Amino acid sequence: MELSLGENIRRMRVEQGLTQRQLAFAFGVSVQAVSKWERAIAYPDVTLLLPIARYFSVSLDELFGRQDEK
Repeated sequence: MELSLGENIRRMRVEQGLTQRQLAFAFGVSVQAVSKWERAIAYPDVTLLLPIARYFSVSLDELFGRQDEK
């Protein structure tokens, strides 16, 4: 089962011991924006997707929860 983008952002943030405030500061957005991403109420701006993936050292596929189908 694939996780949503918001669930993945939350999981990676928690794994790295970051608060929503710290993640928000890293991308110049509000804490409320990060909260909305994590609850799948809103999505990050498309221009932030690659920087978020790089921040967590994952591919865009991993960020979106896509797994290789073999």
